Amino acid sequence: MASITPVSRSPCFLSNTQLKSSLAQVFFPLTNPILGTSFLQRGSFRAVRRIKDMPLKADMPLKAVVVAATTAEKPKKRYPGEAKGFVEEMRFVAMKLHTRDQAKEGEKEVKEPEERSVAKWEPRVDGYLNFLVDSKLVYDTLERIVEDSAFPFYAEFRNTGLERSEKLAKDLEWFKEQGYEIPEPSSPGVTYAGYLKELSETDPQAFICHFYNVYFAHSAGGRMIGKKVAEKILDNKELEFYKWDGALPQLLQNVRDKLNKVAENWTREEKNHCLEETEKSFKYSGDILRLILS
Repeated sequence: MASITPVSRSPCFLSNTQLKSSLAQVFFPLTNPILGTSFLQRGSFRAVRRIKDMPLKADMPLKAVVVAATTAEKPKKRYPGEAKGFVEEMRFVAMKLHTRDQAKEGEKEVKEPEERSVAKWEPRVDGYLNFLVDSKLVYDTLERIVEDSAFPFYAEFRNTGLERSEKLAKDLEWFKEQGYEIPEPSSPGVTYAGYLKELSETDPQAFICHFYNVYFAHSAGGRMIGKKVAEKILDNKELEFYKWDGALPQLLQNVRDKLNKVAENWTREEKNHCLEETEKSFKYSGDILRLILS
């Protein structure tokens, strides 16, 4: 009688490397009685572990089992503020570019005069007029850009209630009535307006970064600056530049919602490109703000 060589138990059909994978696709044959008769079932890594831990029996065919271990997808990188919407991402980046005197989240060191606490400023009326004139040119440009809408979604930002051009026109008229000569726009304003016009036609994500920072910065830090400057050189007169028709918090929220909606259609790369423009936005706005101290 021929001798029968006993068959040893089959080794585990997953290698150590496969077992360490957080996800493995497992294909089970029709003939596997443990898994039933459904067609070529797939199981997760947890299913593999359950099968692995089962006691093997002589009548349990495993010869057709095919295992395809896959590398688990890396967890999606989360950006600061992302869970609340893209506007919160922009706000987070902008806050980091403030000094600690300007914002509690600020990380920038004080290097320029306008970066010091506003309480330490020594503004002059002539310089403030230059600031207002250049600011009006920038707001004129922003409002014209969204009106012309080189990209269709710019139209979402028409008539938001945050517009400043008409308000600034009234303020400049008041200064003229007080006997002040209204200057022509200076280099900082002209340069920034030209940059915004070019950007709006070629790089919509970068343009939106400037749109957000100009309007939202004025509604926050800009109002504080206006109040302090008025105390020092305007006998506490509140300019129209710092007044809004309607509840400002609601106007801002409406624009936040529109910005978040627009950004939903952007890729992560486009969003990052927008965020990367923040530093330029601060530079151009800072050049104009510095005029107050000139």
